[in-house]
Amino acid sequence: MDVGPYLVEAHLREGRSVAELARVHGVHRSWLYKLLGRYRTEGEAGLAPRSRRPHRSPTALQPEVTQEIVHLRADLLAQGLDAGALTIQWHLERRLGRAPSVSSIVRVLRRRGLVVPQPHKRPRSSLHRFAAALPNQLWQTDATHWSLAGERSVEILNMIDDHSRLVVAAVPFDTVKAADAAAVFHGAAQRCGYPAALLSDNAAVFSGGSRQGKVLLESELERLGIVCKHAAPYHPQTCGKVERLHQTLKRWLAKQPAAATLDELAAQLNRFRLHYNVHRPHRALGRRTPQEVFDAKVKAGPGSALPAVHYRVRYDTVDRNGKVTLRYDSRLHHIGLGARHRGKAIVLLVADRVVRIVDADGELLRELILDPTRDYQRQSA
Repeated sequence: MDVGPYLVEAHLREGRSVAELARVHGVHRSWLYKLLGRYRTEGEAGLAPRSRRPHRSPTALQPEVTQEIVHLRADLLAQGLDAGALTIQWHLERRLGRAPSVSSIVRVLRRRGLVVPQPHKRPRSSLHRFAAALPNQLWQTDATHWSLAGERSVEILNMIDDHSRLVVAAVPFDTVKAADAAAVFHGAAQRCGYPAALLSDNAAVFSGGSRQGKVLLESELERLGIVCKHAAPYHPQTCGKVERLHQTLKRWLAKQPAAATLDELAAQLNRFRLHYNVHRPHRALGRRTPQEVFDAKVKAGPGSALPAVHYRVRYDTVDRNGKVTLRYDSRLHHIGLGARHRGKAIVLLVADRVVRIVDADGELLRELILDPTRDYQRQSA
């Protein structure tokens, strides 16, 4: 039972003073006087606990903003575009000059039943993706299937810059041939500059390895001093950025009128490239567009690829002081992990100065960039 009815009865029936009841039961006299006043005015209903919600909520979204969120999501989905909270926020900032937080947008979408919570989905923050350090340091390329009106099967050759995610080419063919791949590559390079390296899978149009020779694209890359890279067989994750591009492109194409010819499909692909590169914020790019990121840095090029990375794997045990050792450039360095890890078996995964230390279960204990000028690498470094 709530203390309020008890205090009212004790005061009215026993005649006990407000001061005594407030002192004995640890409540404020002002609150008890207010409670007695509500009882006299409203009866027992006045003793029910009042909502603590403020009368005004200055941070609450205005109804028109809520409606704009709902309409914007529906509009983006209808066009086959990304319609997550981050994208909605980006568009609201440009339409209204301001936007609510991502969490506020998520709450609106959930209240309207427009998104389904996925608590078991792996958080994006847990993903560690490789990205080239400069535009044109590495391109990725791959072909994917699509159907024209009437179920005519065609292929789309996509190329994407690894650093900026800029789509440098998206061209349709009945079937992509080796000469097509080389021609599309040269066309993209005329617009964006030649890259330092090109990564592809082992499809016959990209690699002659299975036939112990070179295809046209490989020969052209060699002639231009461009590094030619191929993913390991049955490992599409290596070309993950262009694979993800395929998904985004197909989701967009599915919302467009079905193209009847290759020319119509090419026109649609040009519109998609413009939207993807210029008008679509990218989560992995800090909500910037690929074109903004591509234009922001000096470009790499043939012969300007970064030096080859030296990789090492070292097995060790954390010493009694919570440290492990690593030799770099003929100098021994001590890396702090903390006394709580003493005696623990660990593995050091070393890529030049980038060091990742994991335990036997694969848990990441520390990641750092080694400072070659210091013997001891502090944990806060």
